[in-house]
Amino acid sequence: MVETKESKTGLLERLRNSIPQEWILSLKAPEPRRIFLSVKREHFKEAMTKMLKDEEITHLSTITGVDLGEEIEVIYHLDKSGTILSVKTTTPKSQPTLPTVTDLIPGAPLYEREVHELLGVAFDGHPDLSRLVLPEGWPPGLYPLRREISIENIRSALEKAKEEKKVG
Repeated sequence: MVETKESKTGLLERLRNSIPQEWILSLKAPEPRRIFLSVKREHFKEAMTKMLKDEEITHLSTITGVDLGEEIEVIYHLDKSGTILSVKTTTPKSQPTLPTVTDLIPGAPLYEREVHELLGVAFDGHPDLSRLVLPEGWPPGLYPLRREISIENIRSALEKAKEEKKVG
């Protein structure tokens, strides 16, 4: 069943009424079948738990991450009967950690591993944050989607790792 504009409005209102206002940074629906919910980091897991249960959401389309400078924004894109609900939260780049949702959403482990590997976000409680997409020998702590990382940084780190492997 594809949700109508009325049902999207209904979902928006249910979210507004079910999630405590002090947890919400913003809640908006800029276009049909699209809702953005931004929640405080300290209430992220609680908000996800409540929303997934109350709305019976079971499909996670993907998880994306964005380096905002001092923070990393992590966005969980959920599908509720044709309406995409994007749940956003941020974590400081200096200590990038969020609680995992692998216990809530069976499809989350690979997406969280990817965000961990490419942006350096640690997901507390994740069962396996091992390497997923970067090649073997990739230097630890080098997160290719962070703003401060350039192609020159990557080349230099890879050359250094290669030399260390030869020496060691």
